[in-house]
Amino acid sequence: MKRHLVLLAASLSSSAYAAVPLATCDSPAFQEVLSASATKLDARAVWLDRRLVRWPGASGDGVYRLYHSPVGGIQATAGSKVAGSAGSITLAVSRVAVPQAAATRFKWVASGPTLSVQEADLARLPALHREQLVLVHESPDGTVRDATRVQAAGALDDLYAAAERIPDLGATPAGNQTAFKLWAPTARDVAVCTYDSATGRANAVLPMALDARTGAWAASVPRDLSGTYYKYAVDVVADGAGLVRNLVTDPYSVSLNADSKRSYIADLDAPNLKPAGWDATQPPATVKAQTDMVIYELHVRDFSLIDQTVPPTKRGKYGAFGEANSNGMRHLRALAQAGLTDIHLLPVYDIGSIPEVACAQPAPAGAPDGESQQALVVKTAHTDCFNWGYDPQHFNAVEGSYASDPQDGARRIVEFRQMVMDLHKAGLRVGTDVVYNHTFIAGQEEKSILDRVVPGYYHRLNAMGGIEASTCCFNTATENTMMAKLMIDSSVLWTRQYKIDSFRFDLMGHQPREAMVRLQQAVDAAAGRHVQLIGEGWNFGEVADGARFVQASQLSLNGTGIGTFSDRARDAVRGGSPGDSGTPVIKQQGYINGLVYDANALGGDAKKADLLRAADLIRVGLAGSVRTYPMQGFDGQVRQLQAMVYGGNQPAGYASEPGEAVNYVENHDNQTLYDINVLKLPVATSSAERARVQVLGMAINAFSQGVAYYHAGIDTLRSKSLDRNSFNSGDWFNRIDWTYQDNFFGTGLPPAPDNAKDWPLFKPLLANAAMKPTPADIAFARDAFRDLLRIRASSTLLRLRTADDINTRLRFFNTGPRQEPTVLAAWLDGKGYPGAGFAGMGYLVNVDKRAHTIKDATLRGKRLKLHPVHSAPGAADKRALKARFDSASGTFTVPARTAVVFVDM
Repeated sequence: MKRHLVLLAASLSSSAYAAVPLATCDSPAFQEVLSASATKLDARAVWLDRRLVRWPGASGDGVYRLYHSPVGGIQATAGSKVAGSAGSITLAVSRVAVPQAAATRFKWVASGPTLSVQEADLARLPALHREQLVLVHESPDGTVRDATRVQAAGALDDLYAAAERIPDLGATPAGNQTAFKLWAPTARDVAVCTYDSATGRANAVLPMALDARTGAWAASVPRDLSGTYYKYAVDVVADGAGLVRNLVTDPYSVSLNADSKRSYIADLDAPNLKPAGWDATQPPATVKAQTDMVIYELHVRDFSLIDQTVPPTKRGKYGAFGEANSNGMRHLRALAQAGLTDIHLLPVYDIGSIPEVACAQPAPAGAPDGESQQALVVKTAHTDCFNWGYDPQHFNAVEGSYASDPQDGARRIVEFRQMVMDLHKAGLRVGTDVVYNHTFIAGQEEKSILDRVVPGYYHRLNAMGGIEASTCCFNTATENTMMAKLMIDSSVLWTRQYKIDSFRFDLMGHQPREAMVRLQQAVDAAAGRHVQLIGEGWNFGEVADGARFVQASQLSLNGTGIGTFSDRARDAVRGGSPGDSGTPVIKQQGYINGLVYDANALGGDAKKADLLRAADLIRVGLAGSVRTYPMQGFDGQVRQLQAMVYGGNQPAGYASEPGEAVNYVENHDNQTLYDINVLKLPVATSSAERARVQVLGMAINAFSQGVAYYHAGIDTLRSKSLDRNSFNSGDWFNRIDWTYQDNFFGTGLPPAPDNAKDWPLFKPLLANAAMKPTPADIAFARDAFRDLLRIRASSTLLRLRTADDINTRLRFFNTGPRQEPTVLAAWLDGKGYPGAGFAGMGYLVNVDKRAHTIKDATLRGKRLKLHPVHSAPGAADKRALKARFDSASGTFTVPARTAVVFVDM
């Protein structure tokens, strides 16, 4: 039996057997099993580099052998001898210290013997990594004590370090040839199938050659194949499957046909892929420093899907941004004219969870508190046209569902570029949301791209060899050389080829700081200017607290200039935390929606100290969360923000510079601000007052130092009918009305999977017609937001460049134990500051239901006036006109629920 397996292995590894028939390229199956194996083993051992293996928990006695099989047929059962292998090498227990680089990288690996490959066997390792490898701990008689696979990333990164410098992975048409290059160092064989069209039969299958130095396979064709399609046939050993032939698209695809069945060959510099004027288009010069950024987070489909002023064929598509006279584009232009600088698009790379052809388009209907709407949405959730898009399949390719013809690989490229140009013409820069921390699918599933090319490499593995999933999906391992390279190369492509001005990184804290610093350098070089990077710096999961590497997280990124979202003021403004459910989602009121001073039916237990603490945390946000800013807390003590405690054990101030803090009170995650206020404000609060409360939240964000970030529709009181997680809630719960007649509150109970446990709390609110704003309420919030943008744009004092500027020019008053806790008040010194526009500026935000008088003795004698935006004929907030400053006493009078700015001319 053993002799038969060895002969079979030899035949399978021969070029004659491995040659891919042309018919295979047209197979409807995405995988062919060449040699089946049901053996499935954990991967409890870890390659530390090309030579060393750590096996946690194993004993130091006995014999260690690394068995190999080109067909994946190894059987290693405890108490029996190994069967089905093609041979083995013996590993010795190493008594030498692990090299520092490997020890640091794999510090998370538990203790156990470190095993070493013998000198004579080192040269065999590249070939052995192309086979199944099983590490076996044997008794003296050769029987198995224990067996495991070995996590390979450490070895592959060491063996193929040169791969990081490959400049042309993917398909590269140039001159009279087209080159293909795929990094697949563990593959037995690789071929490339070529197709003349998106759906026609294959015209050729080309064998590829392995470069032993880099681990990349290459082939070339002596003609330009631009405009045609391809995919790879990769023969590789997969755990639990055996030797398989994967028909797989290119991880470096720049475009695809519909539903990502085939990769598209394109020279992105070719004239036919550029809309007229593409080379000349430049972003508006509105951002001189990162703190100038005012961002509007927008979903491509949401933007135009129900906009009747957009032609039906362009609704929900890239093309909608070219309809200059549509309601949506009029709205964006008005925001740009007021001071908005950036549109940040939710993911626009190739999304694995949106059908690009024949997606379902349900038409829900029902009572404001009915279940029928969500039932239909849930029924079609995986087949409809909507998803937020945090399900990456191909990082470098434009999503096809937003193109007019997803089957045409060129169309999406041209239309995306045209959209960028259209936004530039509207006065807006373009940023994108990128998700390199996980993939949609992993393993040997059809839409798993990376794992079907190099199994077990691109994802972060746990101690048993399973894929970590703390990000909700299959976590990628950007600490591995080629995953970091893919992330950086992809970001460079979007920067260079699509003129992306800024990036928002999803769950950036799961990536190494070092990789993000290199990425920053790479995109800056590609753009010839600074490209702003911001992201979610949350500290959690298997990488938390630096368990595997120094993270790109809030507390670790300071000094890099890369921004992270600040939750300090966010939670204080809104109340509670994003994960609240049950009665806490109502009971835990926030600073703007009644904490202590306007308790709802469940909120009466809150204490004044809670309100004072919330006010201090909001001041932290107003000061840009900078570490060194000295501030008097409500206890009367003056401390730097880094000495103030947030969340039990974190410093409230975490940023070295204000550009490293991104301030927000609403984004795509969790309930919208309007919905959270529905939950937390007393039920009797009028719709007009609810609109004012919304404006207070927007104002706090506008007055905060750092980057200002807003969710599209916050200015039109956008509601998702209380949905806490609308990522897959269909078009119904994600609509935006640019006619300003409806905010879509009360369009049914939100989808059951994330909300059913709270339906008893939600039903009476959704059924209450008084909770729904009037068109006048929406118009007020819309216009008040534009006024806030104008105020922020009017002066660099609200966009201070450095921590030193904040430390010397920003001064809070009405602080300490004797403050009026419902009023935030600050003075900004503008003397000699470039772009200040005023000698000084003071802002006050009164969240209370009644007016308050606040005194600041240092301002006595100043002749302060309302900001010109407030006193302009078309100013939105007429109540702000009642605000007063008494020069003789230095006293401000601020009306109820009003945000107001005074200036020293």
